[in-house]
Amino acid sequence: MTVRETPWAPGTPCWVDLMTPDQPAAREFYAALFDWQVDVGPEETGHYGMASLRGHSVAGIGGMMGMEHPPVWNTYLATEDVDASCKQAEAAGGTIVAPAMDVMEFGRMAFVQLPGGGVFGLWQAGTHNGCGLANEPGAYSWNEFMTRDYAGGKAFYGSVFGYTFTEVGGDDFQYSMVELDGRAVAGLGVLPDEVPAHVPPHWRVYFEVEDPDATAARAIELGGSVLRPPGDSPYGRHGDLADPQGAMFSVIRSATPEE
Repeated sequence: MTVRETPWAPGTPCWVDLMTPDQPAAREFYAALFDWQVDVGPEETGHYGMASLRGHSVAGIGGMMGMEHPPVWNTYLATEDVDASCKQAEAAGGTIVAPAMDVMEFGRMAFVQLPGGGVFGLWQAGTHNGCGLANEPGAYSWNEFMTRDYAGGKAFYGSVFGYTFTEVGGDDFQYSMVELDGRAVAGLGVLPDEVPAHVPPHWRVYFEVEDPDATAARAIELGGSVLRPPGDSPYGRHGDLADPQGAMFSVIRSATPEE
């Protein structure tokens, strides 16, 4: 379990939130699935929902922000200076799709698109550091960027955030641990061939659960769907789900050292 009361180190995935066309339905689904308490903000925040577990913020549920794209879970990478990070991203060939903006007193944010596709958020903490609880059932425990331009993705993120990469893939797939100061903070891999061409590169969010199979069954009961049934891997048992509006996310019971 990770409890965070200070800003996350630059380059670390520090927050996740959902962009959805039906915020009330999404709040109901995820509250039931993960036992979240969701507090809804005022109109000036777009009625942004702040989800928490035992008093610690774990995720956000917001609207589509006027963007033309399917419902999606976003990953935000921490930065001490959003504006400087945007300039670094542009120098590396990226495009700023949502310019740096203040989010009241909570912080400052932007959205960036990679040269080969795929969008991520930047978050500069104000009063909101980001996720206050991680690696605990109901909170996210892993984030990975999946792309069709593996070399380009590594070059871009390495340039902007100073990441190093350790290859852990095999003969049939490419995957790297994304590291800061020798510590793995995320993953970067190649989208499988069976993923439809219309699915863009994206950051995948994994939520920790005690029982992935039971969570998948519960998601179906709540109107969601199972995109890939839970299965075992060296890193734990995980599967891919979608909420009733179609936003994809993953659930995992992370492997312990004994496993």
